[in-house]
Amino acid sequence: MRSNIVTEAGLPTRMNQWWGSIPFITSGVVIICGVIYLICLLFGYDSFYEICFLPSQVVSHFQVYRIYTSVVFHASLLHVAFNMLALVPLGSELERIMGSLRLLYLIILLSTTNAILHLIVALLVDHNPVHPYTFFMNQCSIGFSGVIFSLIVIETSLSGAQSRSVFGLFNVPSKLYPWILLVLFQLLASNVSLLGHMCGILSGFAYTYGLFNYLLPPQSFYSSMEGSSALSFCIRRPRFILCTGGTTYGQLPTYSSGTGTQSPRSLLPDNIWRRVSSWIPQRETSVVQQGQDPRFPGRGRTLAAARNQTNTTDSDSNLQERLLDDTTPSTNPADSRDVRNPTVNIAEVDGSVLTNQGPDSFEEELKRLVTMGFEKTQAEVALAAADGDPSVAIEILMSQQG
Repeated sequence: MRSNIVTEAGLPTRMNQWWGSIPFITSGVVIICGVIYLICLLFGYDSFYEICFLPSQVVSHFQVYRIYTSVVFHASLLHVAFNMLALVPLGSELERIMGSLRLLYLIILLSTTNAILHLIVALLVDHNPVHPYTFFMNQCSIGFSGVIFSLIVIETSLSGAQSRSVFGLFNVPSKLYPWILLVLFQLLASNVSLLGHMCGILSGFAYTYGLFNYLLPPQSFYSSMEGSSALSFCIRRPRFILCTGGTTYGQLPTYSSGTGTQSPRSLLPDNIWRRVSSWIPQRETSVVQQGQDPRFPGRGRTLAAARNQTNTTDSDSNLQERLLDDTTPSTNPADSRDVRNPTVNIAEVDGSVLTNQGPDSFEEELKRLVTMGFEKTQAEVALAAADGDPSVAIEILMSQQG
């Protein structure tokens, strides 16, 4: 019997498959950092004093460019390789959830806030009245690891897991996971920027707690950017993920993986489950407006495959009913669709898509989940992850408790 074709594939084929699965912005960051390091290596540039983040130079000469040049430069091959290998799973997961433009804006925002926090802490330590310490003001920091620590905090918060594994050796509480990594890297590696990594963690927590909400653009900004002709070349790339149509309840939708988790129906007795289900209203639907841009009618994330398959099945059945009822096919040229998103095409032909409930309904469902005994913060995150669907939110909450 012929062996599986996957086992017969060579290393180049597997590398191409792996690289082809990385979304647009994540792969772009990897390429930029890798090319910059190769250029520095070819030209023998190994003095990073002019481009690293140096608080003393930022304050004295207002060299703000260091905030961003320090992020894309790396000191060694191991440095850039380790950072990029850590970025690929984190960036890919977040980009599929958020969309490509949102992730790009998030990286720029985190780079800026990390540098500002770094500068503030260095100034406070340097000018403290008890014992001035000038080390952090003169410390030269480069690398993408500060942003990676921020992404670790955000991804850990979005995962909803109660514990995380540290290198597969032992489990720690999710809230302590970034701090454990900070301590381990500080002990195991040399020339590691403690303040840079710590500020990355603080920026990540500030983002997850909503302290940067006033810095986040509205959904219309991403819609206009995705509809502009200047970005049409990038948007047509097969790995570019649209962020139009994402959840309106939070800037970052969350999700919960169904692998290895129990359904709440299996955790509750039948009578209690029927009583809880009776409290849950049905999700409403509305007709798509005629003025909606046909290029971006879909949702802004590609994870949560189980839910997407459900929506596809419902839309497919509705489409079959319409095809059986209609005897005259439509020849309108406006019915042409982008073949990259067949799920969206089916839903658009059907003429209706699922829409989120309003803010008032979201608050009511949140209060109902709190009265059912769930913690308010976890209930809010789960309800946002479920796009306002309380039944899905209950499954997320029960899977986390299980």
